[in-house]
Amino acid sequence: MRKGILLMSLYAYYTIFFLIMLAAVAATLIVGYSKTNREGNPDYDRKTKKYWLGLSLQYVVAISAGVIALIIYIVNR
Repeated sequence: MRKGILLMSLYAYYTIFFLIMLAAVAATLIVGYSKTNREGNPDYDRKTKKYWLGLSLQYVVAISAGVIALIIYIVNR
């Protein structure tokens, strides 16, 4: 075992990946079927820059986490 690096089995990585995907699907469905979303939001069109910034930051975090996970996998393989 290398110092400072947490070694997990491939099964553990698949489990974590599946749980993250399941949480994302659940969150998407909750937002999609929410009463507020069905009624609409007139302020949404006026605040699109704020929403795009937030969404972009979420993508940066998700992609960064994915790249880090890939590097850890490759190093520990």
